[in-house]
Amino acid sequence: MILYDSPFSPFARKVRIVLALKGLEVQCVDALDHKHSAQLRQINGRAEVPALVDDDVVVVNSADIVAYLDHRYSDSAVLPSCPKQRVKARKWERIADTLIDPILVDISYWMWAHRDDEMPEGMLEAARNNLSTVYDQLEKELEQSDYICGDLSIADIALFPHLIGAKSLGVPISKERYPNTIRWLTRLRDLTEFKADIERAADFLRNISNSNIERTKIFWRGERIEWVLANGFSDWFFNEIKNDRVLWPPQSL
Repeated sequence: MILYDSPFSPFARKVRIVLALKGLEVQCVDALDHKHSAQLRQINGRAEVPALVDDDVVVVNSADIVAYLDHRYSDSAVLPSCPKQRVKARKWERIADTLIDPILVDISYWMWAHRDDEMPEGMLEAARNNLSTVYDQLEKELEQSDYICGDLSIADIALFPHLIGAKSLGVPISKERYPNTIRWLTRLRDLTEFKADIERAADFLRNISNSNIERTKIFWRGERIEWVLANGFSDWFFNEIKNDRVLWPPQSL
């Protein structure tokens, strides 16, 4: 089994945690490293991570990979068997993938990319406002349970790579306002599989100046563009395009 991933991608980190929880052996390829770009495009025409090769099966998209792993390797299932809890788990995975990811990734560029500008005025405040709604809902979910769906599930796993770094991005989860959420994050980070994820990501960021990933042009995708435009930063985004600081996913199957 081969996973084309990156310790920098929250989607790939989600899959790595699932693989670890299932105890599956996997060869990992840092596919965002330029030297593996051609190899990644052969596996996934859109040149996005993660992508999984399991014998003669190729699966792309993190949610599809997780569903495949749960179907084929049913031990330590991360999708709840109860229909109601399964719907809830998928809802929170979708929130992580399509709502939280765009916000946090879009405000992260000034921390790791080669930039000669400052974050647009009002962008950080927009991120804080949008995330406060998510934090409020998550706090309620965790009032009666250690985990979002009762037991550890894909809901917790998908949210973790995003929210564990929220403080460093300037959108912290308040201990006073969200005590249940803070206890939940602490509980997760103490688990072996999640602790390993933090260590991989932290090591990558410490050495990012020596990495071989693209740091000048930003790779844009649907929801990340949508969040920028919906919050009034269209002039900034179109200036990025004008100044050739944008990469697009190849239009390929």
